[in-house]
Order: sequence, then structure tokens, then C-alpha cells
Amino acid sequence: MSRDEFLWVEKYRPQTIEECILPDNIKKTFQDFLDNGEVPNLLLAGPAGCGKTTVAKALCKELGVDYYVINGSDEGRFLDTVRNNAKNFASTVSLTATAKHKVIIIDEADNTTNDVQLLLRAFIEEFSSNCRFIFTCNFKNRLVEPLHSRCACIDFSTTKKDRPKLASVFFNRIKTILEKENIEYDSKVLVEIINKHFPDWRRVLNELQKYSSSGKIDSGILASFGDVKVNELIKNLKQKNFKEVRKWVVSNLDNDSSVLLRRIYDSLYESLVPGSIPAAVLVIAKYQYQVAFVADQEINMLACLTELMVECEFK
Repeated sequence: MSRDEFLWVEKYRPQTIEECILPDNIKKTFQDFLDNGEVPNLLLAGPAGCGKTTVAKALCKELGVDYYVINGSDEGRFLDTVRNNAKNFASTVSLTATAKHKVIIIDEADNTTNDVQLLLRAFIEEFSSNCRFIFTCNFKNRLVEPLHSRCACIDFSTTKKDRPKLASVFFNRIKTILEKENIEYDSKVLVEIINKHFPDWRRVLNELQKYSSSGKIDSGILASFGDVKVNELIKNLKQKNFKEVRKWVVSNLDNDSSVLLRRIYDSLYESLVPGSIPAAVLVIAKYQYQVAFVADQEINMLACLTELMVECEFK
């Protein structure tokens, strides 16, 4: 069995733009590209697992484009590799594709080096008559400005208004997948998992596949997820219990750092004396921004909580 046949995220990856789970306005943008039969240079930005790479591939397939994928976290970090592979692909004419241009997808482009990004900027101009580039990233502020200015940027962030509809569509999608895989499920558990990881569709599917080995998805798996116990953290911050604060950070490393910081931010208003709230906001904002750049998220989160512990007065 191949990887694509085994992994649900590959086996059930949407093949068309219509199948992709997107807000209506974003889906219409990609549908317009299909209607025009052409794709510009694109920068697709948004949280992990929300479908950026899937959309890029589906767009290319529907347009009949010959495309090549470079992973920015792997070979995309090496200047010579990118130079050789991208140039060899972009400089030749496709003999089989029906579209006018080829496409190079730079996946996880925010993990490439500045040298690689500047090289790709040059390639956008050098091969403009034959090739288009689609960049996907979680943090667009990690990309050099010359790439931004040469691409149409599409933000995959979702609004509160979009959330119920998108979650409902995905809920029905995963019910269909589980039924095809002959997995019993509790609908309430599916809702819990979607709410916990929204809008990371990839992680939801990976979690469900991991826990489906018993042939059943039921409330028993929720204990494995464990809710983020922010109240417990606040108590330890107030007591300046560094050991327990660090233990909390380690136990929550599988959660998105930005989401954790938002949860902490929401909880602090009820826990701090009014005079400490402005300082807390500035501290959280600083470390929230650094999430996009730091190499070690554990150290960044612990540094943030340590600063809150030292600088703020708790009730």
C-alpha cells in the first residue's frame, strides 16, 4: 500500500476547487482563475492545515497545468538545489499540459532562507513567459517584501461568521470518510475534535486516523486530548511557581502557540489587577509576534509566561 493510499489526508485530499473547504469569497477567487483559464503568481497565507497546498494542487490540476512542488522545509532550504531544480523545470516547455504556463509550488515557503527567496524573486521575472509561482506559508511576514510585491496575496484566515458553515461542511466530510473506512463514531466527539483544532483540517484527519485503529471513535479518546487548563496556569503564575509553569508549557506543546497565547490573553483580564493589564497585553503581543520567527516554541512560551509572572500583579 502506498503512502497516498494509507494516509487519509492524501487518500481523501480534495481534487477540485469546489471540493475544497473554503470561505465563499476565497473559493470564488480561485473559481475566477479557473474561469479565466490562467493563474497569476500567488502567495497563499494562513494557519497550518487549512488547505493552502491542497488548493494550489487542485487549481493546477483543473487548469491542466504541469506543476512541480518544492518543500520549503526540506530541499527548499538549499540554494543550489532550488536553483537547479526550479530552473530546469521552469526553463522547459511542457509537451503534455494544456495550459499556457507551468507552475512551481513552493510549499512552506516561510521556512526557506532569504537567499532562496531572493533567487525565486529573480526566477519569477526570468521565467515569466513560461512559468508561474505559487507560494504557501503560515507566516507571510517571514517572506521578503520583493516576493509579496510580485504575487497576489490570498489570506486563508477565517472569520467568526465563516466558522459555523466551514465546521459543518467538514463535519459532514469526515462522517463520510469514517463511513467509507467502516469506523463507528460518536457525532459529539467529532464536533469536539473539530472545535479543538479548527481550522486545521489536516490535524483533525490525522488525529481521527490515529484513534480509529480500534474501529471506533468515541468519548474515550477525548481524555487523550486533554483541555488546555488555563486556570491552573494562572494559579501557578500568581504563586510564581516556575516549575509548575514550565510543566504546563511542556504538557501543551502539541497545541498551536498562537492559540495558547490567545487563551491566556482572554483569561488574564479576570485575573490581574487593572493596572497590570496594559503590561500583560504588551508582553503577550511581543511573544505572539515572535511565534513566527523563533526556533524553539517551548522557550518562547516559557519566556512569555516568566515575564508575565515577574511584571504583572495578580488578584
